[in-house]
Amino acid sequence: MYRSLDSARIVATLEQLERRVTERFPGASLASVCAELTNVARENDHRAKRLARPNYVLRLLSAFIILAGVSLILVVANYLEVKRDTESIFSTLQGIDAGLNIFLVGGATVIFLATLETRWKRQRALADLDELRSIIHVVDMHQLTKDPSSLLSEPTPSSPARHLTPLDLVRYLDYCSEMLSLAAKVAAVYAQSTKDPQVVAASSDLQQLTANLSSKIWQKIRIAQSTVVAAPAPAAPPAAGAAIPPSSTVKA
Repeated sequence: MYRSLDSARIVATLEQLERRVTERFPGASLASVCAELTNVARENDHRAKRLARPNYVLRLLSAFIILAGVSLILVVANYLEVKRDTESIFSTLQGIDAGLNIFLVGGATVIFLATLETRWKRQRALADLDELRSIIHVVDMHQLTKDPSSLLSEPTPSSPARHLTPLDLVRYLDYCSEMLSLAAKVAAVYAQSTKDPQVVAASSDLQQLTANLSSKIWQKIRIAQSTVVAAPAPAAPPAAGAAIPPSSTVKA
């Protein structure tokens, strides 16, 4: 039960994350990106299941072409006339050469048709992973300008607008990190639904990419958290009836 990823639970987690982003940052484009990632995860769930199933149409078509080719070779072989006299030695060598060519071409055709289903599924899976890769970079673009060091310095005229408090900035970056982590889980679904080495390698590359981007985000989160901790607490108002200390400056 807990030995493989459940696509339905990944989609449910993304839907909950989308609601959290919308409630915390209403009107922010990050919620739209999360919604798009949820749709991709929902579609990839059906795609991965479809790719895991055998494609009987391609298998029957390949088998029909292979049988037709073998039958054609057998029919042609029945019309061949083999001469055993010494005058036809060169013709015999030419016939052997032609037979080897036919054997090589026929073998290559068989291999091509036998791997047709695998290559078709590989292209579909790689195309889906490329779409997921684009969304990962979109998420990275949304956190790119959220620089916590700007909290410690005055913005320049060319600086992007800063509307987030330190606590909101930490929450925003945390949402980006969660989206990257869930995107990696969507990519891992393809790795567990196929044994194709190229698909597994592409899925591993996406997981490594999200891990690297997430580590950069957490560096920003630590800086923002240290800014919140270092901020001086506001002075508490004096209690009712408490004596107010005299001012240090006295006018004459």
